[in-house]
Amino acid sequence: MKKEVYFIRASREDGPEIIAQKSLAIYRSLGFNERIEAEDFVALKIHFGEKNNTGHIKPQWLTGIIDDVLKKSNRAFLSDSNTLYVGRRANSVDHIRLAWEHGFRPEIVKIPVIIADGLVGREKVELKVEGSRVQSSRISSAFLSSQTMICLTHVTGHVQTGVGAAIKNLGMGCASRAGKLDQHSVVHPRVKAKQCRNCGLCLDYCPAGAIRQIQNKAIIDDEKCIGCGECLVVCRFGAVQMKWDEDSRRLQEKMAEYALSVKNHFGKKICFINFILQVTKDCDCMAKSQAGVVHDVGIVSSLDPVAVDRTSIDLVNLAAGKDAFRQGYNLDWSIQLAHGEKIGLGSQDYKLIEISLG
Repeated sequence: MKKEVYFIRASREDGPEIIAQKSLAIYRSLGFNERIEAEDFVALKIHFGEKNNTGHIKPQWLTGIIDDVLKKSNRAFLSDSNTLYVGRRANSVDHIRLAWEHGFRPEIVKIPVIIADGLVGREKVELKVEGSRVQSSRISSAFLSSQTMICLTHVTGHVQTGVGAAIKNLGMGCASRAGKLDQHSVVHPRVKAKQCRNCGLCLDYCPAGAIRQIQNKAIIDDEKCIGCGECLVVCRFGAVQMKWDEDSRRLQEKMAEYALSVKNHFGKKICFINFILQVTKDCDCMAKSQAGVVHDVGIVSSLDPVAVDRTSIDLVNLAAGKDAFRQGYNLDWSIQLAHGEKIGLGSQDYKLIEISLG
């Protein structure tokens, strides 16, 4: 049976007020608000965007959805988990301040920002998975203390998974720092000596202190490396490389199994909304503004994370007239979808239902 995915055309040129109306329309198409009970803690899972990033979901776009949720429960909150890498989102104090700077303040969104894995990312709960890659997942505790989740995702490319969408937001985004480390531990970057300029930038950004300078080149210590990929992103000379086929597959499959553990926790009380606006080569963890790789497409929603991601990717590639994500990084992004389908996370077989305002 095809999974229903709702679609409304949208562009940043619509302006925040119209996008908020379209976001509310796509949310209401699911009939999800009726599943929220008065005593529910409702987690609106989001990525607040790293400092100087402009692609992230804007708070003004969510005002309609939040108002609708508040009609059912006053215990709604916006949330994300802390990062492995060094930056403004590595602890809750700096993370919340950054969210405020990006407009996620009470006077705009009407609900609090809570970082789900505590002050420094240690607050977690383990869930049994018993998958082919993961035996147990380590999920940020505030998410698992909630009864309802609305997963709000900005669709982007990604340096390690090819695509970052609902599956990544659910699997990687809900994981505690220990859970992120577990998923990334399969990734082992290497430095190509001939291309290394010994600039030291990767040393500055490595959160594990795993990189040293020896004989005028950088060396990565496997035993210390946590596989976060930060060195790959910041290297300007292409010196840091990975075994993409092997490492990306394992990472994507682990991510899908983590996502399944979170989805199973919420049962029928989780939904997914993907914003296909300013689709960038890299994810919102990049601390800079990036131009879109395709013109703005719209917003999609579903009760199925695999279907909503498959639809998002298809819509982007249709608009681009090519595989826009492979143009960024030549990775097989379909692994996360195929594995998700195999383990029962969702289905790639979808029915697209286009709606409009009025």
